[in-house]
Amino acid sequence: MSDQTAQLDRKTLMALVEASRAINAELESVDVYQRCAEQAAEVLGAEGASIILYEPERGELVFQTAVGPASSELQGVRFDASLGIAGQVVKTRRAIRVKDVRDNRHFFPGIDAKTQMRTTSLLAAPMVHHDQVLGLIEVLNPRDREQFTSRDLELLEVFANLAAVAGTHAKAYDQVSKKARGLREGLPHSHIVGSSPAIEKVISLCRKVAMSTATVLLYGETGTGKELAARAIHEYSPRADEPFIAINCAALPESLLESELFGHEKGAFTGATGQKLGRFELANGGTLFLDEIGELSQSIQVKLLRVLQEREFVRVGGTQTITCDVRIIAATNRDLHEEMQADRFREDLYYRLNVFPITIPPLRERAEDLPVLVSHFVNEVAPSLSVSPPQVTDQAMALLMQYEWPGNIRELRNVVERCTLLASDGKIDTANLPHEIVSQTPAPGSSATLGQSDSAQTSGSKLADHERGLIVKALDQTNWNQSAAARNLGISRDHLRYRIKKYGLSRPANR
Repeated sequence: MSDQTAQLDRKTLMALVEASRAINAELESVDVYQRCAEQAAEVLGAEGASIILYEPERGELVFQTAVGPASSELQGVRFDASLGIAGQVVKTRRAIRVKDVRDNRHFFPGIDAKTQMRTTSLLAAPMVHHDQVLGLIEVLNPRDREQFTSRDLELLEVFANLAAVAGTHAKAYDQVSKKARGLREGLPHSHIVGSSPAIEKVISLCRKVAMSTATVLLYGETGTGKELAARAIHEYSPRADEPFIAINCAALPESLLESELFGHEKGAFTGATGQKLGRFELANGGTLFLDEIGELSQSIQVKLLRVLQEREFVRVGGTQTITCDVRIIAATNRDLHEEMQADRFREDLYYRLNVFPITIPPLRERAEDLPVLVSHFVNEVAPSLSVSPPQVTDQAMALLMQYEWPGNIRELRNVVERCTLLASDGKIDTANLPHEIVSQTPAPGSSATLGQSDSAQTSGSKLADHERGLIVKALDQTNWNQSAAARNLGISRDHLRYRIKKYGLSRPANR
């Protein structure tokens, strides 16, 4: 840079110093390139300037930013990297001064046709960093003079070098910043609690699919812990150190959901006061969890399908194509196959998502996990309530065990938090339980009747007697076949064995 600036007059040199200071004050790449173009046009006295980036994997050049007449028309415009003077600069890695574009056989008039701007002369210099061509910087049409000089070209090369270095650093900052934001949104981490056969099967499937890149579709009722399973897959996978980003597709209207997924550009719609990164960008390199995917509108389904197929998207109001490396995990409490047959869910999207389905069991099908879940939630919520973790009495646990839990794990956690706050003398008793749990009257013979008495105020001993009687009756009816008795009671065999041991039951001699 010293060789190029040695002969510059003091006024120009000071302008260059100010330009360098302004460029280096920016952190994000979009702002760095914008400032580079602005300062180049200002210092060189040009009508317009632009930064054009080279995308070798696509073989294209794209206008990253532009200043001057019709600059908004150029933002995001793409063209073949072999076209025009810009294409020659990238190919030869040499700066060029064109006095009259009409005399240059490489001039590509397509850009002028799009912007309705007439280019007469231009300067272009390649942006090269570590022997890699990043793109080029152009300035068009000198103001207040007939043509650019060779000194102007040398000065533009200084700007090209500055833009290459500042742009590279800004891109690295973008990546680190994006990853940090993604990691923040992915917190907190947690783990699946339980050891029942039903949940052990889920954990096993999560571990198996985690090491692949397969798209996972999680089925399950509301509150069963589908997001927890998605986090487990992410944390078991090679992407564990990358962001885990979750979004509830049912929580936002269609217009806002598109912006949340794909991001938007400044001015894309009323209220879009700046550029916003979407969840796909924030999750780049990591995992994107799409909860309640069955709620997506048809138009969003089409856009999502394109991302799954092409691994690229465009921000709302933008023109630049953005590539992404994201592992998709989706979840739904609907039967997507039925939704597809009813034409409410696209068939092609269904088969893209349903690569590795996993069903998360409801809490009533893993009742043996309930004591450990209650203990886990008590210890989790007590510190936030500024109380010591209370103990759960046998009578209260019996009522919790017999409840059907229509809201599943989410409902259980809410009940435990309420009971922990209401506990007295360090104990959660039946008096602390919600009315719907204390006054439940499940159908005879169902798993929910284990421990159920005829009255909400039945003592613990009567609850135990009733439960014992149900177990003995089921064993008698199945000739003490424990597997069959467990099925009739709607509980697991391990759960039944625990109850047999608890009540000291043994098979009669005549059986």
